[in-house]
Amino acid sequence: MERLSKAAFTVDTRSASENNRDATKTKLSKKLGTLDIVFTVLAYNAPLTVITGYMPLMMVEGNGLGVPLAFLSAACLIMLFAFGFTAMSKHAPNPGAFYSYITIGLGRHLGLGSAFVAIMAYFFMMFSIYCYAGVSYTALANNVLGVPLMPWWGWSFLIMALVAVLGYLKVTLSAAVLSFALLLEVLLVIAWDGTVFATNGASTFSTEWLSTSNFTSGSVGIAVLLAVGSFAGFEATAIFREEAKDPEKTIPRATFLAVGILAALFIVTAIAYITAYGAPSVMSATQADPANAILNSVRQYLGNAGANVMNVLLCSSIFACLLAIQNILSRYVYSLASDRVLFRKLASVHPKHQSPHFASLLVTAISVTVMSICVIYNVDPYKGYGGFGGVGGYALMLLQLLTAVSIIAYFAKVKHTYSFWRAYFAPGLAAVGLLCTSWLATTNMELLTGDTTLAYSLMGMAFALLAIGVVYAHYLKSARPDAYRRIGRQEM
Repeated sequence: MERLSKAAFTVDTRSASENNRDATKTKLSKKLGTLDIVFTVLAYNAPLTVITGYMPLMMVEGNGLGVPLAFLSAACLIMLFAFGFTAMSKHAPNPGAFYSYITIGLGRHLGLGSAFVAIMAYFFMMFSIYCYAGVSYTALANNVLGVPLMPWWGWSFLIMALVAVLGYLKVTLSAAVLSFALLLEVLLVIAWDGTVFATNGASTFSTEWLSTSNFTSGSVGIAVLLAVGSFAGFEATAIFREEAKDPEKTIPRATFLAVGILAALFIVTAIAYITAYGAPSVMSATQADPANAILNSVRQYLGNAGANVMNVLLCSSIFACLLAIQNILSRYVYSLASDRVLFRKLASVHPKHQSPHFASLLVTAISVTVMSICVIYNVDPYKGYGGFGGVGGYALMLLQLLTAVSIIAYFAKVKHTYSFWRAYFAPGLAAVGLLCTSWLATTNMELLTGDTTLAYSLMGMAFALLAIGVVYAHYLKSARPDAYRRIGRQEM
C-alpha cells in the first residue's frame, strides 16, 4: 500500500486512473496558524452562548452559587488532561484526535467505537445550539422589529443554510468569520465584567461562591458536566492538525491557550454575575427567567444599548459556534471515510476550496433531518437546548475518559522522553476526575431532559455506538483487513 507523506495527506490511495475519477486526490490546505485554531476552538465553545445559556442552567439545575468553582474544577480537569493530550499529539501525528489517540492506546476496536461516539456527541451539541439559535434569533427580531418574523425553527433552518454554505467553502474563510465574531463578544463580556466590579466595589464583593457547601449543593455533577462541556471544543486543536502550518508547535500552543482563555473568562464572568445581582438575590432572579437573566443584568449595568449589542453578538456567537461544529464534524466524517470505514466519496476534497465538501453536505443533511423531527414533534427549544447539550457533553466526557486511559496505556508500552507527571500522573488524575463527574452526571441527567427514561435512553446511545464500533471493527478485521489496518488514521 502506498505510504503518504506527513507533509500532506492525500485521501485516496488507489490507482491514478481511479483517483482522476473523483476529487480525493486534492489535499487539505495547510494554512492554519495557532491563532486560527484557537479562534476556531473558542468560537466552537461560543463564550457568550455559554455565559447566557449554560451559566444560568448550571445555577438552576446544578449547584447554585457554586458555579464559579464548577468552572474552576472543570478547567483543572481539562488542563490535567491537556498535558497528556498534547504529548500524545507528537506520537500520534495523524489527524483524528480522540479517535486516533484511543486507537493507538487501547486498540482499533475501541478506537472505532470512540469515533462513532464522538460523531454522536458533536451532533447532539449541534442540535442543542440550533434549538438555542431559534430562541435567540426570535428574541432579537422581537427586540429590533417588534415581531418575530417567523417561528423559532424558521430561524434555525435559515442559519443552517448559511452554515452549510460556509462549511462547504475553504476553512480559512470560516476562521476569518469566527475570529471577528469572537473578538466582539469577548470584548463585550469583559466590558460587562469590568463595569459590574467597578460599580459594586470591594464592599459588595461576595465570597460565598468559595464555600464548600455551595460547591457541593444541589447537583454538582450536572454543574461540572456542563462546565466540562463548555471546554469541549479544545479537541479541535488536534482535529485540524492536517491543516496546521506547523503542527508540532501549533497544536500544544493552541490547546493550552484556548483552555486558559476560556477558564479565565468563564470563572471571572460567573463571579461578576453573582456580584451583579448580589448573592442573596442571584438565585431567585435566575430561577425566575433563566433565558434572560444575564441579558437583564447587562441592561442594568450597560444600559439598553449594551443589552441590544449583547443580543446581536449572542446571535453571532451562536452562528460562529455552529460553523465551528460543522467544520469539526465534517472532518470526523472525512477521517472515517479516509480510513475506508465510511463511503469513500465522503473523503473527497473540493479541488478549489480544499474542504471536505461531501462530508460537510452529509452533516447538513443529518442536521436538517433531526431538526425537522423536533419541529414535527413540537419539541420545546429551550428544553431541547439543555437535553441535547447535556447528553452531548456526557458523550464527550466519556471520550475524554477513554482518551486519558489510552494516553497512560500508550506511554506505558513505548519509549518516550516525557516526565512521569506528563505521561502518567496528570492524565491519571484527569481520568479519576472525569470518572467521578461522569457518575454524578449519570445519576442526575433527568434534570436536564425532564424525563428519566429519555435521559437514560439518550445516554445509552453513547454506549450502544461504542459497542457497534467494536463489533464493526471485528467485522472489518476479517472481511476488510485493509480498512481495519487504517482505523485511527494508522496507515497514511
